Amino acid sequence: MATKKTPAKDTAPAEPGKCQPCGGTGNVAITVRIGRKRRPVGQQDGLCLSCFGTGTALES
Repeated sequence: MATKKTPAKDTAPAEPGKCQPCGGTGNVAITVRIGRKRRPVGQQDGLCLSCFGTGTALES
């Protein structure tokens, strides 16, 4: 007797979550240092290297 094949379920792909280091914005704050003693003077925006600026978590 032949086995019955059930149709495959249509499942939507899971939406990736927010990136942890940048919080989903794609930018992270980088400390700017100045002077001979390299004292911190402020922060500027930088590209998040975990998600490469997309803001979504990469599957590992």
